[in-house]
Amino acid sequence: AEIPPLPIHQRSSMIDVYTANTPNGIKVPIALEELGVPYRILRIDLGANEQKRPEFLRINPNGRIPAIVDNDGPGGAPLSVFESGAILWYLAEKYPGLMPAGRQERIRALEYCFFQASGIGPMFGQARWFMRQSEQVPIAIQRYREESRRLTAVLEDRLQSVPWLAGSTYSV
Repeated sequence: AEIPPLPIHQRSSMIDVYTANTPNGIKVPIALEELGVPYRILRIDLGANEQKRPEFLRINPNGRIPAIVDNDGPGGAPLSVFESGAILWYLAEKYPGLMPAGRQERIRALEYCFFQASGIGPMFGQARWFMRQSEQVPIAIQRYREESRRLTAVLEDRLQSVPWLAGSTYSV
């Protein structure tokens, strides 16, 4: 059967968020809520492989969620951004409220944003995936569970000395 195209929406000043209800997929809507920025959720059906359709691949050539289209990007032109860390950083630079003012805290925010994108997200995702399989692979479960615990301990240790990961203020 022919797969219908993804919905095409009329241009607005709103940010279009292409996502699904996954741990990675909810990061961007949470940030937009925190910022008070108008946005529209465009649900991607991962089970139907909508993220692999040509319409979506024009927005995110990696074929993963989330992705955004800022209809009021630089110079007023639409801009697509993919990868949750890049989207969060883009939003934090465009809108006040998620980027620390001080140089040192900006660096800490960058560190922990990348820490999440390169460590926590992938390791927690792998742990969850292996633990939910009907055919259990004990060595994989042990490896990802232990790494997830180690990463959580890094966060816990940091939060013993500061109220937020970047330092004294809430940030991306």
